[in-house]
Amino acid sequence: MSYLFTSESVSEGHPDKVADAISDGILDELLKHDPNARVACETFVSTGLALVGGEVTTTAYVEIPNIVRSIIKDIGYTKPGYKFDSESCSVLNAIHSQSPDIAMGVDKGGAGDQGLMFGYACNQTPELMPMPIVFAHKLVKRLAGIRKKQSDLMPYLAPDAKSQVTVEYDENNNPIRVAAVVISTQHNKNVSQKQIKKDVIEHVIRHVIPQKYLDKKTKYFINPTGRFEIGGPHGDSGLTGRKIIVDTYGGWAPHGGGAFSGKDPTKVDRSATYAARHIAKNVVGAKLAKECLVQVAYAIGVKDPVSIHVDTKGTGVIPDAEIEKMIEKEVDMTPNGIIKRLDLRKPIYRKTAAYGHFGRKEKSFTWEKLDLVPIFKKYK
Repeated sequence: MSYLFTSESVSEGHPDKVADAISDGILDELLKHDPNARVACETFVSTGLALVGGEVTTTAYVEIPNIVRSIIKDIGYTKPGYKFDSESCSVLNAIHSQSPDIAMGVDKGGAGDQGLMFGYACNQTPELMPMPIVFAHKLVKRLAGIRKKQSDLMPYLAPDAKSQVTVEYDENNNPIRVAAVVISTQHNKNVSQKQIKKDVIEHVIRHVIPQKYLDKKTKYFINPTGRFEIGGPHGDSGLTGRKIIVDTYGGWAPHGGGAFSGKDPTKVDRSATYAARHIAKNVVGAKLAKECLVQVAYAIGVKDPVSIHVDTKGTGVIPDAEIEKMIEKEVDMTPNGIIKRLDLRKPIYRKTAAYGHFGRKEKSFTWEKLDLVPIFKKYK
């Protein structure tokens, strides 16, 4: 029997993503000058305001207001009419030093916090990701690309946008068709909703989603409230780490609860989640399973994970317990081991702040490499 599954994404102009971008932009600037910087940066944005706080230990000095304004400008908030723009918004800095209690454990190579992290991969798409979240990301990324080109294609677009994609699956978990697409995009005043719907279907949806997944029954909901002129941090406040399901697998796989943006790689919330995705993707890439969920858990200040769990949902060609043993033998899952293997002490994080942390092709997304496949294949 078939079933439906839905995932959503948001654009870089969504207020929560503006906050994520600022936090990761500050992290990148600190890592650029001090690769060993310890950073836990949080951002809050609202009408005319960007408030940055958190804990930082570093030898570097950076101009926080300049970084914040540069990122806001790059996203596209450059007009006073948005009530949040790079020139006029207030930037408040409330960053202080990291707790020495935490530093004691991290200095010895231990995890920066306790917690559980998940990584996932499946063969639904070339990205080895669930199809709904892949399409949802590509839709809002396409909107941003059109907007930033400043062409005549859709000149009325503004930075804030959201997407949602519903995919129908058969009883064997194979995607059959796209059942529904929801897109809400911020826009300028002088455009009709009829024009927006026509343009979004033609220039965005049909450009992103292959025709074989669209049919006469596919439902389109474009700006379903009827208008979306007020958006961004003026329309709704934004906060770092509030879109963790968008950041990962769109709800298809579990999430341990820890956010990523603004955190240096000693924080296993980020680095171990990347490592778990790296392992899961290589398990599927090595054809040890059609899908793979990896859970790891850590204790603060302790190097080795307290547990590693694998669930291939019955698709594994070898038992899940054997895959767990393989991981423990072949992959260093200590924080330092992860950082070294994935080369995480670099300013690579600003790009992750929008359109998902997984399923990306950029070289800096080292956790997407299939470099473990030759090792894993030996266990088939």
